[in-house]
Amino acid sequence: MSDHLPPVNLAIFGLGRWGSHLLRNFLALPQARVVAMVDPDRQRLEALRVRFALGDTVACYENWPQAMAHPGLEAVVIATPASTHYPMIQTALKASLHVLSEKPLTLDSAGSAALCQLANSQRRQLMVDHTYLFHPAVQRGRELCQQLGPLRYGYAARTNLGPVRPDADVFWDLAIHDLSILNYWLGQRPQAVAAWGPVWLQTQTEIPLRDAGWLRLMYPNPMGDNPLEAMVHVSWANPDRQRRLALVGDRGTLVFDESSQAHPLTLHAGHFQPQAPTFVPSGLGSETIAIASLEPLQHMCTHFLDCVASNAPSTLSAGAMATDLVKIMEAIAVAAATGQQVEIQS
Repeated sequence: MSDHLPPVNLAIFGLGRWGSHLLRNFLALPQARVVAMVDPDRQRLEALRVRFALGDTVACYENWPQAMAHPGLEAVVIATPASTHYPMIQTALKASLHVLSEKPLTLDSAGSAALCQLANSQRRQLMVDHTYLFHPAVQRGRELCQQLGPLRYGYAARTNLGPVRPDADVFWDLAIHDLSILNYWLGQRPQAVAAWGPVWLQTQTEIPLRDAGWLRLMYPNPMGDNPLEAMVHVSWANPDRQRRLALVGDRGTLVFDESSQAHPLTLHAGHFQPQAPTFVPSGLGSETIAIASLEPLQHMCTHFLDCVASNAPSTLSAGAMATDLVKIMEAIAVAAATGQQVEIQS
């Protein structure tokens, strides 16, 4: 963004855990001017006003429709439950406001597609906060996939004890992260999915809210007839915190492991050499990959402001890409409900 451009006036809707992180980042960026905060909890708003020494410079609203009409507003940042996204985003776009939404964009692909059409007709930017796509380790990892040789399979684990969501299950909450990373690294979407998982905590909900799950993703494989498969395990009922994803090729394995915060990306080299009557490992070695010291969320916030300034779609996380992820998540929900493998519709 050019230095001479005025900062973007924006409001943040939803000041829970993630919304407060978004507030912190936008307050630190000179390209942004936070003019309003919206949350039904007045005490939370006042606590954030004190925490960030905002004084009277930021208006506080408990009612989101009223906040949409704040004078001079140009963009909104939505960090509310996924079930509330559609009406908020629709209202914002109809008011000619740019929108950054927490993931998922909505809980149904038809609604997501309609919002994308509305954004196009209003000539406003709709971007979704798939933060991992802005992680320097994930971005560097996409380049390193070329060093793995023909790909064989992938795997991931994302577990913790909570937080438990009341509006979406563990697949929508956690697996969508690994799905977005794998799609980005592979440069394609899965062609079919299988999924299963139990419900322990919220047993009276209309739609099953699974607390743990296993996901089988089948991607097109340019190296053979059989699909390239990735297995993903997710759980918000497991205190063994894991944030690990790997892609395996015949020349090595690339591992993104957030538990090693200083060095989250590792390239493990190694392949098999034929040695009758079997095979022996060869070329073994591990390389810790240096990455930029950059908070992914700040990178994402800056990227959104650049998209607003240029009024150009995000190259990483535009509404259309987010809508495609919602389509895949819908297929995962069907697979988990029926126990059947589900083909992904284009």
